[in-house]
Amino acid sequence: MKQGSGDVNVQTSRGGEQVGIAYDETHRVWLLRTPHSAYAVACPSSVTVHHQEIPDPLLHVYWGEPVTLADAVHIGTVKRQRWSRRGFESPLDGAEEYPVRGGIRFGRAALAARFGATRSIEWRLVGSNTTRDGDTHQLTVEFADGPLHLALHYRIRADTDVIERWAVVTNTGDTPIELDRFDSATWTVPEADEYRLSHLSGRWSAETQLRHQILTDGEFVIGSRRGTTSHQANPWYAIDDGSATEESGTVYSGALAWSGVWQLATQKLSHGGVQVLGGVGHDGFGPYRLAPGESLTAPVFAGLYTADGFGGASRAWHAYQLRHVMPNPDADRPVLYNSWEATGFDVNEENQKALAARAASIGCELFVMDDGWFGARVDDHAGLGDWTVNPERFPNGLAPLIDEVHRLGMDFGIWVEPEMVNPDSDLYREHPDWVYHFADRTRHTMRNQLVLNLARPDVADWLYDRIDALLSDHDIQFVKWDMNRPFTEAGWPAETDNPERLWLDHVHNLYAVLDRLRAKHPGVAFESCSGGGARIDMGILARTDQVWTSDNTDAPDRLIIQHGYSQVYPARAMSCWVTDVPNFLDPRTVPLRYRFHAAMAGVLGVGGDLSEWSDADLAEATDLIAEYKTVRTIVQHGQLYRLRPPSPGLSAVQYVAPDRSEAVVLAYLGAQRFGERPPLLRLAGLDPHARYRVDGVDDPLTGAALHGFGLPLRLNGDYDSTLLHLTRVGD
Repeated sequence: MKQGSGDVNVQTSRGGEQVGIAYDETHRVWLLRTPHSAYAVACPSSVTVHHQEIPDPLLHVYWGEPVTLADAVHIGTVKRQRWSRRGFESPLDGAEEYPVRGGIRFGRAALAARFGATRSIEWRLVGSNTTRDGDTHQLTVEFADGPLHLALHYRIRADTDVIERWAVVTNTGDTPIELDRFDSATWTVPEADEYRLSHLSGRWSAETQLRHQILTDGEFVIGSRRGTTSHQANPWYAIDDGSATEESGTVYSGALAWSGVWQLATQKLSHGGVQVLGGVGHDGFGPYRLAPGESLTAPVFAGLYTADGFGGASRAWHAYQLRHVMPNPDADRPVLYNSWEATGFDVNEENQKALAARAASIGCELFVMDDGWFGARVDDHAGLGDWTVNPERFPNGLAPLIDEVHRLGMDFGIWVEPEMVNPDSDLYREHPDWVYHFADRTRHTMRNQLVLNLARPDVADWLYDRIDALLSDHDIQFVKWDMNRPFTEAGWPAETDNPERLWLDHVHNLYAVLDRLRAKHPGVAFESCSGGGARIDMGILARTDQVWTSDNTDAPDRLIIQHGYSQVYPARAMSCWVTDVPNFLDPRTVPLRYRFHAAMAGVLGVGGDLSEWSDADLAEATDLIAEYKTVRTIVQHGQLYRLRPPSPGLSAVQYVAPDRSEAVVLAYLGAQRFGERPPLLRLAGLDPHARYRVDGVDDPLTGAALHGFGLPLRLNGDYDSTLLHLTRVGD
């Protein structure tokens, strides 16, 4: 589709900036303008590479602070003039917006395909289109090489600097096309003297730990081959020049909205420049066979430019997810109690009612019964897959327990792990081929369970029917959806034409099941859990109300985990529990107050054995929960400032209401040394001209004083902590 020069679907954002898509027909340059950034690509009719004409290359032009369309045209021309002329390199490497396999290229390809007798792609531009739907603007650029058709999509909105990108590939021929790699997008970082990569890594019980490293020539790859987002890595990255701080400096970041196997590859080219390619699949994934007439849509790989440091990037990501990703984002999440650590598998109507009474007495608003309520589930060896109420433990069904929980003024929630099956279950005995396996090979269990082949439509329908029946037959308001076993022996013997599709179809069908359940049961909230934090990403956040951050509830450890989590995901979705000490991982003991304050940094929950808590503990918990309820809207919906990162000394986070009328500070002292006082805590994000009343301070102080001088903290002794509530009292 031909476009004329000039602004296409341009609007004024809330801040008065021009937002939209502009196009220069002569130079075939598109400029995407967000409230505080610009992004440009060009598709000249041809470029010369080693004295040969390459038709219709899609080139990256610019990403950074706002510029004009004329600027973008000039920048694109200068960049091509500066191309490397060395005979052993390709100027296309690091310059293309979406590199493909074939031609004079040596870098990593975002798209690698085989069709007919060729493994090399030589595409031509076949059209482009820009559309506007309210505050949303979209650009689509389309290419083709024989039967291989590719559409690259860009989407921007008037209230965010996040740019959403994804790709769609279609087989227009009459024979299959094999895809060896199909990324969502490639993000190109502007030239810098140095590149520092930040990313999240870890393991079970130690998820989302923030890492930094200086990039050297070559590739750095993170991803998951486990069927889930994984404990080991998370699909987010940030790149700066090594000088950015929490609140200043240019940061380029990206996040992939996908809950299965994935890969982010950062390549630093020998002649300069850095690109990040990301999408579904892992090394060895594929080939994925694209049938005649079939299209495959890659998940969104979103990118963000900010000049306000890592904190500014985080706040932009949080706002974007709350506005455009998460369901019901404006609702406050309730304080929950979960029965797992109190009763384990040994659940029954009597002990759950007793725990519910204690949970209600301290102010909990949601009671969640965990594992052990169904089938022959007395331990982890049996029962998964048989989602019917155990008649011995609940002789009158779940209704008496649910009614009592509601009578106590709480909502009722329940735990399920519906993607799994125990070999010792009626489901497995009836359908042994419903699990991932290889024909004539041993089916190895982990955690005494196997993974159901949710890629199969009949399994997906069965799963939906089981959970739908559970929700239809019971007055349930919350589902904790667990997924504890990674994929191994991921085979699908019945799918002979395209067995590798299981890696994608499992996630697509999971999304479809959750979407159907949410549509039919709009009053039910869902939590994503996967052995802790192994399924946290923007794909699952689009379908769940919160995520279980980690099985590790040790408060000092959780500060580190929550610090990494907060780089990209909002507190509104971060489920945090107060549990007993010492926990199953760490022998240390920390005060109940410190544990509560660590959990108050997100969606507060309680998971300890309340039957063993003293009257003093219950009274203190009651006061702390009441205090959390007075500030939770600010925590769950406010802007986050990481004042001091987790350390053996002082750590602190701050949440500021959108209108800056209130703020909440949570501060934690690790170990006190040499009798020294903790340093003054400088606050952030407040109106410098307004006066704020601070808990424990006699006279109101201006935002400028709280930022420039700070607050003395009354913390004394190891693992002391405090919550401060600030309220604006005038200008």
